[in-house]
Amino acid sequence: MNIFRRLFRIGSAEANSMVDKLEDPIKMTEQGIRDLKGDLGKALEALAEVKALAIRARNDAESDTEKAKDYEKKAVLLLKRAEKGEISMEEADRLASECLVQKESNMANATTNRNNQVKFEASVAKLDGNIKNLKKNVQRYEVELKTLRARAKVSSATKNINKQLADIDSSSTVSMLERMKEKVAQEEALAESYGEIAGENTSLDQEIDQAIDAGSAEVKASDSLAALKSKLGM
Repeated sequence: MNIFRRLFRIGSAEANSMVDKLEDPIKMTEQGIRDLKGDLGKALEALAEVKALAIRARNDAESDTEKAKDYEKKAVLLLKRAEKGEISMEEADRLASECLVQKESNMANATTNRNNQVKFEASVAKLDGNIKNLKKNVQRYEVELKTLRARAKVSSATKNINKQLADIDSSSTVSMLERMKEKVAQEEALAESYGEIAGENTSLDQEIDQAIDAGSAEVKASDSLAALKSKLGM
């Protein structure tokens, strides 16, 4: 039972991880590009190996062809030497036959290698086409990833701005302004009230002094007027 529970927990964790990845297209695209680049690297290695096989098959075919020609030349030389009496005709026929057997063997090998060369070159062409497609896909996905990142930034910024705007309640803003107006009006009224209270609290001595000062000013003005008239001979 514990094993099944552990497997269930592992499966749930993997499922949640898959869901998280599905919810993040940028990470998915980045992983996809990494996978494609890995496939591209393997394809390039395979292409190099198959090209090497094609080159080896071509070289072997050429070498086998040259060997076949060389054995044919040797067979001719043996027959000519027998004709001249340098070796017995029986020995020449035996050795020439062996040369012709080797010639046919090398010709068969050359044919096999040419066929292999054709197959390998066909595989090279196919791999080369796949590699070009992979490169195009990698480039296209990298461009799409850049676009996706830019769109993600714009959408995130727009979402945050819209969220902030949505959180602002117009009615609460108006209420706040009204409360501020009420507070200012209250402060102004309070200031005026303190001014009136200050006027009411003027002492009797201050009133007397103000009256005396006012009378002295009138007397001084009268004396100044009389002095001016006397100076003018009025």
